[in-house]
Amino acid sequence: MAKKGNRIHVKLKSTESAHMYHTTKNKQTTTGRLEIKKYDPTVRRHVMYREEK
Repeated sequence: MAKKGNRIHVKLKSTESAHMYHTTKNKQTTTGRLEIKKYDPTVRRHVMYREEK
């Protein structure tokens, strides 16, 4: 049975390329869009990733 809660699945898209990460976030504590600096293997450096709907 699936869990019921505040965590939802989100896609993080790179600002520099088409690369994406998938993660979860708590929608009750993080109401805005997620922005994280992560490694982009396409451009081979750390770039900003923004939540996409």
